[in-house]
This record gives sequence, structure tokens and C-alpha cells, in this order.
Amino acid sequence: MGGCPTTPWGIQMKNQMKENKGMVNRIEPIKHYLVASDFDQTLSFNDSGFVLSEMLGINGFHEKVTGLSKVNLVQQGAELTYLLRHDPEFRGVRREHLVEAGKRVRLKKHVELFARMLDEGIAEARFSFFVISASPREVVESALEGIVPAENIIGTDFDYDPKTGEICAVKRVAAGYGKVAVLQELETKLQITPDHTIYIGDGSSDMTVMQHVNSIDGHTIAVSEVKNVGRIAQRTVLSDNAPSVLVPVLEDVFGWDSAQIRELFATYGLVLQSWDKIRTDWVSFHETSTAPDEAPMAFSLHD
Repeated sequence: MGGCPTTPWGIQMKNQMKENKGMVNRIEPIKHYLVASDFDQTLSFNDSGFVLSEMLGINGFHEKVTGLSKVNLVQQGAELTYLLRHDPEFRGVRREHLVEAGKRVRLKKHVELFARMLDEGIAEARFSFFVISASPREVVESALEGIVPAENIIGTDFDYDPKTGEICAVKRVAAGYGKVAVLQELETKLQITPDHTIYIGDGSSDMTVMQHVNSIDGHTIAVSEVKNVGRIAQRTVLSDNAPSVLVPVLEDVFGWDSAQIRELFATYGLVLQSWDKIRTDWVSFHETSTAPDEAPMAFSLHD
């Protein structure tokens, strides 16, 4: 005698159940994306190494980094790590100095809101947000305290001498191919397909990981005018507001138009005041000794 009775009400209930079952079958699965961001000059205005140097009264940080880059002694992005281990002026740095430096880093506007928007999800998608930085983990965790959970921050890890507190070893450097390895680990852990990976970065140290993400059909966004990075990143966004990087995500990944994007930001209290889409051509010419009517002038065009 189970089931609904054969009364008009019972028949109506059966039909409603069938309709509900059909609706359940038609529901689109929630898409899951991994959003990975660099820290220095991506979520912040400063280079954490410069902040640390300034705090300790160490001069010539940029010159030291430039010198290391020219001789290719360390991979790009790991210069501060090298200095902390080998430069006499930095050997006095302790864990507490790194934590204090993080508190002095100036973050871009609305970083907290950016993290909250990702945490709450957008439309049919949810996001797992991680910060992957070559900077010392203590610096990044301190700077993003209360904004990004410590377990979602991957930075350079050190071992400290238990007696002196001095940095005695480097356990892991999240720079160069190290960032690629971290991304692959996160994709496996979160069971996210590589084409649902979004990487955001600003400098030459992000080139390797951006090339990797592009090769697996992921999405790359640059937040600086560095030419080498701009040539690799699929989109470039220049803004002092952290949520601005969502614009290319909403356009390219979700297929939203400008009206939908403006409406989303408005619900979070942000008015998209200016949005200039500019195609930049980097052009250089090389003059030849031949006359114009003999051969055309050679030139190169970089988009």
C-alpha cells in the first residue's frame, strides 16, 4: 500500500516529485577554481625585502638584488633568501624581525574584500585562494593576518638555530619552478583540474609559473607593466585595488559583460569608476645603411 494515493492530490504530488527530480538532474555542478597569487607588489605596494632592509637600516637592497640577478647566482625571486643566508648585513635577522617587517608592508586597497569575495564564491563558482610567495613565510603571514588563513600561505621556509635564533637553513623556496611544484601539489590536494587554475603575479619571478599555467589551459593575470611578464600573461590589469584582478576572470572565465561586472562590484560597495582597455604595442626600429628605395627599414613589433 506504499506510495502516494490515487487521488487528484496524490497524482499532483507524484507529478511534482517528477518535476523536482528533473530539476535536480538539470542543476549545473558548482565549478571549483584555484586562485593563486604572488604577494610582493601583487597584493602589496612594497617589496618585502626593501621593507625589511629599511626597518633594519640596511642600505643598497635594490643594488644587491640587481647584482645577484646579473650574475644569475640565484633564481629570480629568491634574492632575499640568498641575502638572509649569506650577506653579512642580513645575518642578524631573526624570526621576530620578519614578523615586524610584515606588519609594515603596505597592502593594496581592499585586499580583505578581495579575499572575502573569493571565499563567498561568485555565481556558479567557488574558489580556493592561496598566496604563493618567494618572500619569507613569516613576512607574508604577518602582513595578511586576519585576511588569509596561515594554512593558505606558502612562502619561503627557514630553520632557525635554537640557541641564537639565527637562520641556519632554507627548507623550501617558493620561487621559479618552486611555484609550479606548489601549484601542482594544490591541484592534487584540492582535486582541481589544471584548466581551473588562475595565477596572478607581477614580476619576472612569476614568468615560469605563468608559462606553466598557460600550457595547461589555465588563466594568467599580470598586475604590472613589466614587458616580459605582459607578453606571457593572458591579461594585464593595472590598479591599486586588489579586487580589480577579478575583471578578466569574470570576462574570460565566466563570459560576463561589463554591466554584470559593474553590478557585482556595486553589491560589495565598489563603484567601477574608470575602466580603460588599452592595447599596448612595444615598437623598436633599427636603421640600416641602405637607401629607402633599396630596402625597407627593418623593425620589430611586440604586442
